[in-house]
Amino acid sequence: MSLNREKYLTLVTLLEQLRSDATTTQIVAPELRQRVASLQQFFGQQIVPLADEDLRVQSYQTEMSKQLRLLEIDVMFLQGARQASTAQTRLQTISDRLTILIQYCDAILQPEAEGEK
Repeated sequence: MSLNREKYLTLVTLLEQLRSDATTTQIVAPELRQRVASLQQFFGQQIVPLADEDLRVQSYQTEMSKQLRLLEIDVMFLQGARQASTAQTRLQTISDRLTILIQYCDAILQPEAEGEK
């Protein structure tokens, strides 16, 4: 297994764990914010430096970077939520964004077989 693939698999594991925690436990917003910051740090230190000349992978990395920034904003909105229904909506948005990030990782991890179908 290549080191690049291993790093993406680690990222997927972190994303899935965060999504699971955000949807099944009463995670407090400051903890969620810290976990998102750790996720962004991992992405910046471990994923971004992966030199990949594949434009498809570069496109996914760009989108993932954007989604991570939006995730940070979603968490800030969650912290500002005053009503339980608003907080629940924010958590759903966060979960959806994490799902998108996982799908991007899965797309990168898939061999180019997509084009052969």
